[in-house]
Amino acid sequence: MTEFWEATFIENQIMWGFEPSDSAMLTKDFFIEKEARDILIPGIGYGRNAKIFIDNGINVTGIEISKTAIDLARQNGIDINIFNGSVADMPFDNKLYDGIFSYALIHLLSNSERKKFIKDCYNQLKPNGYMIFTTISKEAPMFGKGKQLGKDYFEIMEGVKMFFYDSDSVKEEFGKYGLVEVSEVVEPHKNMPNKPPFKFIMVKCQKEL
Repeated sequence: MTEFWEATFIENQIMWGFEPSDSAMLTKDFFIEKEARDILIPGIGYGRNAKIFIDNGINVTGIEISKTAIDLARQNGIDINIFNGSVADMPFDNKLYDGIFSYALIHLLSNSERKKFIKDCYNQLKPNGYMIFTTISKEAPMFGKGKQLGKDYFEIMEGVKMFFYDSDSVKEEFGKYGLVEVSEVVEPHKNMPNKPPFKFIMVKCQKEL
């Protein structure tokens, strides 16, 4: 996985542009409403979704597997603490956060990796803190494409394995981690306006006191 993302960022650089995703904008508003001061963004990439939080006075810590992506973030003024490593190796610190935001990452993990990732994120939340995941749904155009590896799990192209969520699998995987809301978010490709938008699922969990 490290080699894949390193090669991808070396080749494509700022491949999604620098405009934040709609999910990030919605989450920013929610975190401001809940007075979240410190958040963790696993899979921060080159920081396109981090900037909107930073610009609104929220302290952001990142985790990113690609050293090149971290370098791109630095070149674009994202001057925050970013741990270089895989989310599979969480936690990287013993800090508890008011909020965690994970965009388009969890569906790239295997079953066991997803379970560990959800648990690790939950464990790094302060009591009453929120974690929000945006993940691909079975309504995305890639569902069912490529080589099937398991139920709703496909290698859609070489090196890219995706698990496609629906309401049942969301409840199954997040149910014991304070699941409070499941909603649909349609994410446009902001740097490629002619490409049809993807349907994502937004999962919101709150840690109990």
